[in-house]
Amino acid sequence: MDTNEEKVVAPSQLVLNNIMTRTSIRDYTEKPVEKEKVELMLRAAMSAPSAGNKQPWRFVVIKDKNTLQKISAHFKTMGMVQKAPMAIVLCGDLTKTFPGDGLGLWAEDVSAATENLLLAAHSLGLGAVWCGAYPMEGRVTILKEMLKLPENIIPLNVVPIGYPAKASAPKDKWKPENIHYEVW
Repeated sequence: MDTNEEKVVAPSQLVLNNIMTRTSIRDYTEKPVEKEKVELMLRAAMSAPSAGNKQPWRFVVIKDKNTLQKISAHFKTMGMVQKAPMAIVLCGDLTKTFPGDGLGLWAEDVSAATENLLLAAHSLGLGAVWCGAYPMEGRVTILKEMLKLPENIIPLNVVPIGYPAKASAPKDKWKPENIHYEVW
């Protein structure tokens, strides 16, 4: 076999390969992310499952360098945001969720959308990392003020996105000791 040949991956393995090779990327080149790729990532995010098909996700796409720098300055664990050419803040709309005990399901729904967005970014040759905001009240308050979010919109996380500055090898996270069958 010629070593220059690309390994052919069966279509049934493409999704699994994308999931298992995704890594958190914190360093980016300055190359802007194309509008078409941004839309594809958002389409993937909006394809996530949601409780009762409520689809409570809302997105704030940020490309302004000043805003990216302000986010980094406010949150010590989000220093990588200013290195990225863009970020997407994934939010939940509290008017698009269940009342009472089901109110908190928006966070699960937006988390599913976030994972879809991360996988889409990886499949498009981009790097991204999930930076949590909710349920930390200080982070939520600052982001709501900075981004002028309405009262019913809660920021779940900030995802900086860009072309990776360097290759990142995936870690093997398989731990069979974390699995229990039938009962604990």
